[in-house]
Amino acid sequence: MSDLKKQINEAVDHIQGQTKVKPQIGIVLGTGLGELVKEISVDAQFSYQQIPHFAVSTVETHAGKLILGSISDRKVVAMQGRFHYYEGYSMQQITFPIRVMKFLGIKTLVISNAAGGMNPLYRKGDLMIMDDHINLLGDNPLIGPNDNSLGPRFPDMSEPYSRRLIELAEQIVLEEKMKIHRGVYVAVSGPNLETRAEYRFLRDIGADVVGMSTIPEVIVARHMGLEVFGISVVTDECFPDALQPADVADIIKTANAAQPKLTLLMKRLIERL
Repeated sequence: MSDLKKQINEAVDHIQGQTKVKPQIGIVLGTGLGELVKEISVDAQFSYQQIPHFAVSTVETHAGKLILGSISDRKVVAMQGRFHYYEGYSMQQITFPIRVMKFLGIKTLVISNAAGGMNPLYRKGDLMIMDDHINLLGDNPLIGPNDNSLGPRFPDMSEPYSRRLIELAEQIVLEEKMKIHRGVYVAVSGPNLETRAEYRFLRDIGADVVGMSTIPEVIVARHMGLEVFGISVVTDECFPDALQPADVADIIKTANAAQPKLTLLMKRLIERL
């Protein structure tokens, strides 16, 4: 057994020793997007410090809790706050919770993030379903020895985000008369925001929004055969010819304002899984 598998087992054993919930769906809630937890009928919750081998989120807006319970009749495990590469964590530390979720029983991962909008049709507060991504983090969580019991050495990434779940989400959007986009997310390391030239470059290579997270977790989820649905909240407009200085407080405010529609979509999607 690999060291990684031993660590996963220790974390899973700790969690299962305090709750009988067997989650079907894993949820990762990004910056300013933690309100979905209010929809969870909580059976157990853990601060990240309590769980063996978990890192600790250092971002102020991330609560740093793992929550197990139910949304409607669906058993879920939710990360209220995530880890980022710019915090100094390794890719393996960032993605460790996803592996733990898998061995707690999940089959599906629903993941969200706050991102800067580069597509000129996008505006602050819009939602974008992630259809594909570009990894410019400069690292990959699968580098190093591969444990074949977790997944294949060379996992396919032709469908990182489930077409089935995207179609289901789009059906919900029509029913709820919501506005939404579908596009490509690019991840960079951060923590600084991008220059005008960098925004032009990222747009030119096909990205619609830019962020600093999500892709490592998605790579590991697909490595383990999980079905993934991803969604971004556009928190600022990153148009090179009209670029304004970034205001982090305003970014968080925009994410908070978008939470009701994001929460509605995620809740409806989870109910139909």
